[in-house]
Amino acid sequence: MDRTLESLQLVIAQVLPHRDPALVFKDLNAVAILQEFWESKQKQKAIFQSEGIIVYESLSSLGPPFVSYVTLPGGSCFGNFQSCSSRAEARRDAAKVALINSLFNELPCRRITKEFIIESVREAVSSTSGNLKDADDPSTSIGAYHYMLESNIGKTMLEFQELMIVFQLLHWNGSLKALRETKCSRQEVISYYSQYSLDEKMRSHMALDWIMKEQESPGIISQELQVALRELEEVRKAGQELRFYKEKKEILSLALSQIYSDQVTTSSWDDQMSLALHGYQ
Repeated sequence: MDRTLESLQLVIAQVLPHRDPALVFKDLNAVAILQEFWESKQKQKAIFQSEGIIVYESLSSLGPPFVSYVTLPGGSCFGNFQSCSSRAEARRDAAKVALINSLFNELPCRRITKEFIIESVREAVSSTSGNLKDADDPSTSIGAYHYMLESNIGKTMLEFQELMIVFQLLHWNGSLKALRETKCSRQEVISYYSQYSLDEKMRSHMALDWIMKEQESPGIISQELQVALRELEEVRKAGQELRFYKEKKEILSLALSQIYSDQVTTSSWDDQMSLALHGYQ
């Protein structure tokens, strides 16, 4: 723990040289320091490919506990994990979680290296009861994972997650399975989608896929949305990166809004959403 703290303080000294590393975690203004940290990275041209700004989002609520999310340049998202009695407190807590993760991302151990790849592939093989020999075969899941890591050597884990989010959603959405049925190789799929970042156009396409699923299996969107909301809450309270779960919620909500847009007026939309999500607590 002491070594980790020393490493984080070294990162602070490099990225924020005017800050006292020994004091930055004491009574810190997380919102201001997080903003300063990413502005400094932008000046150093070390920002993510999909450059952007820090975005805060507070969930509407009549009273506590309040929930706030913060999305970093590149798309990584974090939320407050403590129970907060005000929106301002929730925002500060979310910023603190994001700041700690941003600093950790700068540590050498968070950068993809040959050693990191070897260890990650071994862990993947162990967790899936796969075979280490599959790592050299891109047509297997382990091989595809190995190929993606090799293709991103030198990047940080948050940068790698920016790429992985697309494939996670395509897998969840059923699109990867459909592509395999067209005889596309995993390498071809990876090479194609590696060129794209998650944007409104891709979200809209995924929402349309779920609308088609709804026509085949009525009620499936609201069921998936309940699961996504539950997962999002659990991951947020654990202080983990939560973009995958938040994107699922937004894609499913978009699909529901499109389904109901021709059937209900704007004033009754909230009632329809509540009905669709009845039972989720």
